[in-house]
Amino acid sequence: MIKEVTDAQEAEARIGRLRLLEALLFASADPLDEETLAGRIGKEVGPLLEELRAHYAPRGVNLVRTGGGWAFRTAVDLAPELRREEEVSRKLSRAAIETLAIIAYHQPVTRAEIESIRGVATSKGTLDLLMEHGWIRPGKRRETPGRPLTWITTDHFLDHFGLESLRDLPSVDDLRAAGLLDSRPVLLGLGTTGDDSALGSDDEP
Repeated sequence: MIKEVTDAQEAEARIGRLRLLEALLFASADPLDEETLAGRIGKEVGPLLEELRAHYAPRGVNLVRTGGGWAFRTAVDLAPELRREEEVSRKLSRAAIETLAIIAYHQPVTRAEIESIRGVATSKGTLDLLMEHGWIRPGKRRETPGRPLTWITTDHFLDHFGLESLRDLPSVDDLRAAGLLDSRPVLLGLGTTGDDSALGSDDEP
């Protein structure tokens, strides 16, 4: 009898932790890492997160792991139904897109290395714009002469592009198959020397 009462109390406590975990994730605008969640729940949350993920798997909202955190996101198959087309007066330039791609695939990477790969000078405005979007941040300084600053992507970058980790970045073959790489060697450092602009024409080197 005592064991039955204990089991019932533990089951009730587990349901309470599961409900609190669900509420925390719903209330947060940003993904929450397991350490933060465990601090609020007072117990290891790995099994509870997996239980919630399985519970929401067939629903319109899914629990997903993104970067180092967890968040509720619209089910992938419903995204086209919820997408709203908007006319954007200014878009990321070719230079900004290339710079973001180089950082994503080569991180940690210095500004000089970015310029070497692109074949053109990278303006501070390009890096500032990508930081404003929350997609990149400064990394550790290189232990080389001058101790140059490196750049890396953020968890927000993974979240924005629907990636669980950097291992989920598409390969060059995938990008080419999707028509996202043209015949020009965009990221192979064959551009002409010059400076770029974060916002502007797609006809940059």
